[in-house]
Amino acid sequence: MLAPEPFFEPRGTPFSEYHRIKALVELGHHVDLVTYPFGADVALPNLRIIRAGRPPGLTRVPIGPSWSKVLLDGYLIVTALRQAGRRKYDAVHSHEEAGLLGVWLSRRLGIPHLYDMHSSLPQQLTNFRFARNRLLRRAFERMEHSTIFGSDVVITICQDLFDHVHGMGAGERALLIENVMGGDVEEAPQLTPAGVRERWGIPATAPLALYTGTFEAYQGLELLFAAMAVARRTRPDVRLLVVGGRPDQVEAMRARAEALGAPATFTGNQPARDIPAYVEAADVLTSPRIAGTNTPLKIYSYLRAGKPIVATDLLTHTQVLDRDTALLVTPEPQAFAAGIVRVLEDPALAERLGSAAAERASSRYSREEYLARTRRACERLAAAALPA
Repeated sequence: MLAPEPFFEPRGTPFSEYHRIKALVELGHHVDLVTYPFGADVALPNLRIIRAGRPPGLTRVPIGPSWSKVLLDGYLIVTALRQAGRRKYDAVHSHEEAGLLGVWLSRRLGIPHLYDMHSSLPQQLTNFRFARNRLLRRAFERMEHSTIFGSDVVITICQDLFDHVHGMGAGERALLIENVMGGDVEEAPQLTPAGVRERWGIPATAPLALYTGTFEAYQGLELLFAAMAVARRTRPDVRLLVVGGRPDQVEAMRARAEALGAPATFTGNQPARDIPAYVEAADVLTSPRIAGTNTPLKIYSYLRAGKPIVATDLLTHTQVLDRDTALLVTPEPQAFAAGIVRVLEDPALAERLGSAAAERASSRYSREEYLARTRRACERLAAAALPA
C-alpha cells in the first residue's frame, strides 16, 4: 500500500487509510504500508509500516498540494521501488497522488492495482487555491485519467466521486465505500463530556456549539465565527468550542474570531480517542464547509452521535445529509446563525434531528456495510489477477 501522507495523524486521508487497513487485516490480509517519515506508528495485526526517507529541513507535511509533497513523493517512490524488489506481493493499493506510481508498479510486477480515490486531483487545486495554474491543472487531469483507467478497482469515498468516475467512462471499475468510520478510533477516551466543559471553562448550562476538523480555507471557519457573533445577539450565553488546528493556525483563527466577536474557545489538536467526549459535550454540531464536494469525515461521527447538526446546504453535505437528519442552511452568517439558534431554542426539533441522524447512521452507514464493501473490493481485485 502506497500512502503519500503522514501516517498516522488525526486528519482526513490518514483516518481513511487507518480504517481501510483495519478492515483489510480483519479480512485476513497482510499490508506493507509505504508512507511518509512523519506520523505516529499504530499497532495493527498484519500491518508493517515502511517509512520513506526524510528530506533535510522538512519537519511536517502541509495539507493539500505543495512543493514539500513533491519532494516527499520522490523519496516515497524510491522506497516503494526498493520494497517491491524485496518481496512478492499480490496487489498494489495506492492512495491519492501515489495512484500513478501504483499503476506503473503494478504493471511492472504483473499484479492488479486498486486506487483509493479520496478526492479529484484537479479539484484539489481549486480547494487549495491553485486553480489559476492551467498547466498544473492539465497535468493533474492527465494524472487522474491515467490512474483511473490504469486501475483494476477504484474505491470512491463519496457519491460525487463515484459519479465523477462514471462520467469519465470508467464506472465498471468504481466501488463506493464511504468513510463511515469518520475520525473514530477504538481507544478508551480519557475525558468525559463534563470533563471537557470543565477543562475549557464552559459552564455546564451554557449552550455549546462544536466544530472539529482542520483549519483549511474551504472548511468555512470564518463563516462560522461570523455566524456565532450573530447568534450571540439572540443567545448571549452561547459558546463555540473549536477542536483542531496547529498552534500557528489556532493563533491566527483566535485573532479572527475575536475581531468578529465570536464567543469561541480553541483547543488545538486533541487525541482522536477523546473526540467523542467533545461531541457528547456539545448541544449542536456544526459543519460550515464552503467549498469542495467530498463529504467531511466528521459528518459520519456526527450522525452516530445522535446530536442535531447544522451544516451548509451544499453538495459536500447533501450527498449524505438531508432535511430529515440535519438543519441545512445557506452558506452565509445570518442563515447559519439562525440555524444554530433555532436548534438551541427548539428542543423538539433538536431531538427529532438527532434521532433521525442516529437512525441514518445505523441503517445506511454502518461498520458492517463498510466491511462488506471492502470485501467486495478485494474480491474484484482477486478476480482481476486471475488471467495473469
